[in-house]
This record gives sequence, C-alpha cells and structure tokens, in this order.
Amino acid sequence: MSLAARNALIAFFITIALAGTVAYAVNYLNRARVNDLSAIEDQISIDTLSLDTQFSLLEAAPCDSSASSTALTGELADLGGRLSSTESQLGSDNAQVVRLKKQYSLLEIRDYLITKQLAAACGTKPVTVLYFYSNAGDCGNCDKAGYALSYLRNTYPALRVYSFDYLLDLGALKTLIAIMKVKDSLPAFVVNGKQSYGFTSLTDLEKQFPKGALATSTATIGPKF
Repeated sequence: MSLAARNALIAFFITIALAGTVAYAVNYLNRARVNDLSAIEDQISIDTLSLDTQFSLLEAAPCDSSASSTALTGELADLGGRLSSTESQLGSDNAQVVRLKKQYSLLEIRDYLITKQLAAACGTKPVTVLYFYSNAGDCGNCDKAGYALSYLRNTYPALRVYSFDYLLDLGALKTLIAIMKVKDSLPAFVVNGKQSYGFTSLTDLEKQFPKGALATSTATIGPKF
C-alpha cells in the first residue's frame, strides 16, 4: 500500500471516529436534557400536590408565622431557573418546554392566590410582582427587566416575583391578564395591583414599589424563563 493510500485510510478512520464521538456527545446531551425535563415535570407534580395540601391546611390553620407563608418559594425559584435554562437550550417552541411552562405558570398562579388569601385572612402585607414578558423577539428590554428583578429577588429574599410569558396559550393566564388589565406593552409589571410598563433602569423599577416595601417584603418566586 502506498504512503498516500495509507494516509487516506488513516484520515478516513479518523473522520469516522470524530463523527462517532460527535454523535455520541449529541445523544448524551439530548438524553441529559430529556432527563432534566422529566425531573422538572416530576417536581412540578409534587409541588402542585403540595399546594393543594397547603390550601386544605391553611383553611383551618391559625394566622401564625408558620402558616402565613408557603414553603415552596425556594423550590419554585430553582424550578423556574432550571426551566429557563432548558428553554434556552431546546427553544421556546419545543412542545415539552411549552407544556412545562404552562404547568409552571399554573403553579405560580396558585401560589399567588394562596398569598392573597393569607393576606386577606391574616392581615399580612406581602409585596408581590407579576412580571409579563415575551420571547417572541418584540420585547427589547425584557431580558434587562428580568435581570433587574433577579437582582431585587436576591437582594430582598422575601419579595414575591411571579414571571409569565404574556403570549403563552393558557386559559388561566389569559384570565389573570384580563383581571389585572395588563396591556400587551411589554415588559409589564403589576406591583401590588398597580400596573407599569417598559423598563429603563433598576432605579426606575424600584420607584414602582410602595415606599419602604422592599425592606419589609415577605417572599420570592420565579425568575423569568
């Protein structure tokens, strides 16, 4: 066998090996993503059951410190972060990602309702932010607004932030948008029931909160995804 033929054969086998390695890596990453989606779905199911149980418990519970907040704030924030990362990898149009976003949004709405019920029954004054964004490409400042809310959430761990994809095809979310009278001018915020639109800076966003509210807020949920 000539030197040229030998070199060509070696190059052929190297190409096959590289193609096999790339295929294996892609399959491995796809399996990891599927496993992560399954884990998120399982956690959402558990958290939904936990919320249902909390509804039942809180109906008979006294308004003491242990009953005045949900135990899902940290879990929901972590869940939202993982879902956001998965969406970035698989895309906003991935069918399983869309289904999980709907389930997660329902979970957020249910927790928001618990917070309002406790506030009415127990006289608590939580600070809640409903944040509406879009991944459709027509929301130039949504990413900046999301980062700002993440900063506020980390700075004030008691702040409750609920993030929703405004264009998500979900009946409960559409009802929430209608009740809150949220326009399609995004990003949009509803801070303790008061609407505001657009994002310019963290300082301007902080001005939307009631005076002294950030220092005394009582919980945090859900990053943008």
